[in-house]
Amino acid sequence: MKEFLNVLRRFVPPYKKYLVLSIVFNILSAVLNIFSFAALIPILQILFQTSDAETATSLMAWDWGNVQGVLMNNMNYHVNGLIAAWGQTTTLLIIGLFLGVMTFLKTGAYFLSAATIIPIRTGVVRDIRNQLYQKINALPLGSFSEERKGDIIARMSGDVQEIENSIMASLEMLFKNPILIVSYFAALIFISWQLTLFTLIIVPIMGWFMGYVGRRLKAQSIQAQSLWSDTMSQVEETLGGLRIIKAFCAEEKMNRRFDRINTAYRNDIMRVNIRQSSAHPMSEFLGTVMIVIVLWFGGVLVLNNHTLSGPIFIYYMVMLYSIINPLKDFSKAGYSIPKGLASMERIDKILMAENTIRDPKFPKRLREFEHQIEFRNVWFGYQGSEGAESPTHWVLRDINLTIPKGKTIAIVGQSGSGKSTLVDLIPRYYDVQRGEVLIDGVNVKDLGIHDLRQLIGNVNQEAILFNDSFRNNISFGVDNATEDEIEEAARIANAYDFIMASEAEFDTMIGDRGGRLSGGQRQRVSIARAILKNPPILILDEATSALDTESERLVQDALEHLMKTRTTVAIAHRLSTIKNADEICVLHEGRIVERGTHEELLAIGGYYKRLHDMQQV
Repeated sequence: MKEFLNVLRRFVPPYKKYLVLSIVFNILSAVLNIFSFAALIPILQILFQTSDAETATSLMAWDWGNVQGVLMNNMNYHVNGLIAAWGQTTTLLIIGLFLGVMTFLKTGAYFLSAATIIPIRTGVVRDIRNQLYQKINALPLGSFSEERKGDIIARMSGDVQEIENSIMASLEMLFKNPILIVSYFAALIFISWQLTLFTLIIVPIMGWFMGYVGRRLKAQSIQAQSLWSDTMSQVEETLGGLRIIKAFCAEEKMNRRFDRINTAYRNDIMRVNIRQSSAHPMSEFLGTVMIVIVLWFGGVLVLNNHTLSGPIFIYYMVMLYSIINPLKDFSKAGYSIPKGLASMERIDKILMAENTIRDPKFPKRLREFEHQIEFRNVWFGYQGSEGAESPTHWVLRDINLTIPKGKTIAIVGQSGSGKSTLVDLIPRYYDVQRGEVLIDGVNVKDLGIHDLRQLIGNVNQEAILFNDSFRNNISFGVDNATEDEIEEAARIANAYDFIMASEAEFDTMIGDRGGRLSGGQRQRVSIARAILKNPPILILDEATSALDTESERLVQDALEHLMKTRTTVAIAHRLSTIKNADEICVLHEGRIVERGTHEELLAIGGYYKRLHDMQQV
C-alpha cells in the first residue's frame, strides 16, 4: 500500500479538485444508501405485523443517551400516523416511493463520484506517457546504448497500459470504498455494537490473506512484464531486419525464436491471471462464510437475548451485505495493484534515470561562433563499459585539436578509431572524462545546451527523417520558416526538382524514416534541413559513404554549397571527398597519429597513404 500511495502522491495532485468532488459525492452516496435501506424496517413491521410499531404512541424528545430508541420510536409514530390516515397498503406505497426517491439520489451521487474519477485516471496515464517521452528526449544518447528499442516501446505501451488497468482502475476503490466501509460500519455499530464487534473479528483475517497472495502476485508480474519487453524487442528487430531474414531464408528460425519467447510470456501471464481471477470467487466465499456466522450470532441475539428485533436485524444484514462489495473491491485491488506496481517499477527505471548531460546552474551565453573549436587534452571512454576509467580502454586518448572558424577539418581512420565519438563531444551528446572541449575559449559544459546545439548542424551517414511531409522535414527545428526559405533550402540541396515531381510537392508524405525515397534523396532532404537551420558549425558524419556515384555527385555538390562560409568537421571513409579539406586528421586507436593536407599526408607515406592506396585498387 505504501508504494501505491507513493504513486498517487506523485501523479494525482494536479487533479485535486476532481478528487475533492469525488469524495463529497461518495459521502453523499453512502449517507443516502443508509437512509434508503432504513425504509425496510417499517415495511417489514407492516408486512409481518410486529408489535414494535404499536408501542410508539407519542413523539419522544431528543436524548443523546438513547439515540437509537428515540429514532425508532419517532419513526414508528409517524408510520402509525400514516397507517391511521391512509391504511396499511397506501402506507406501504408511500414508504416504497420514499425508497425509490432515495435510491435515485443515491445512484445519481454514485454516478457523479465515478464521473469525477475518470479525469484523474485518464489524466494521470497521459501525464506518465508525457513524462516518459520527455525523459527519453532529455536523456543523453549513452543512456540508450545498452537498451533495446523494443524494451522502451514495451514500457511506453504495455507497462503504461497495465498501470491504467490496475493502479488507476483502483482509484475508485481508494476514494470510494473506505468512505462506504466507514459509513456502513458506523451504521452497523449504531444498530448493534455487539454484533458488529463480533463481525470485526472476521474481517482482518480475510484482509491479511488477500494481502499475502497479492504480494506473491507482484513478483510474478515483474517477470511477465520483462518477457513482454522481450517479445516487443523481437518484433522491433524483425521489422528492422526483414530484408536480411528473407535473404538468408531464416523465417522459420525467427518464427521459432519468437514462439519460444511468446510462449514463455503466455505461461507467466497465464499464472498471473489465474491467480488474479481467483480473487472474486475467494472473496465471494469468504463473504458468504462471514454472513453465515453473523446470521447465526444475530439469530441468538434476536431469539434468545431479545436485544434485537427481527426487522432491525434484517436491516442490519442488508447493511452488512452492502459492505461486502467494497471489501470485494479491496480484495480485487489486492491482486491487480501489484501488477501495476511491477509496471511502475519498470517505468521508473527510465523516469528516475540520471541525466548526466545537464545545463550548468548559471550557463554562459554564446550567441555567435567567432573564433575556433578546441579539443584540449581530451580523454573519453563510454561509461559502463568494462575498464572505462582505465587508460588501456579509452576510446579517445589525449586529443589536442584546434578547428579555426571557416576552415574544413576532415577526420579519417579505420572503423572503431573514435571518429564519430570525437565529433559527438562538440554538441555534448557525451561529456569527456578528462580534458576540455572549448568553443571560443568557453568549455561546452559551461554553455546552455540549447544555445550550444543551435550553433551546430548535422548531416549523418544515415539520413534521419520523420514520417511527415517534405516541408515539415526540411523545416524541422526551425520555427516560423517561410515557404520561400524552405524552397530555397531545397534548391541549394539539389532536392527541389524531385520534390516538385512528387504527387503533392512539398506536402508529400515521405513514409517511415523516408522509406519512399532513395538514399540520395533522403540525404539531400537532410542537407536541406541543415541549410535552413543555417548553423555556423557543420558536422558531416560520412554523409556520402552509402550512396551510388550519381547520388554522391549530387549530394557532394549540395554539401559544397552547405559548407561555404561555415566551419566544418567532416568524417569520411571515401578519401576522395575530403581532398580539399584545410586539414586532415588521421585517428588510429583513439589518437591523432597524422595531420596535414591531402598532399602533405601522401608525401609522409604513413597511415593515410596506406588508406589512400587501398581505395585506389
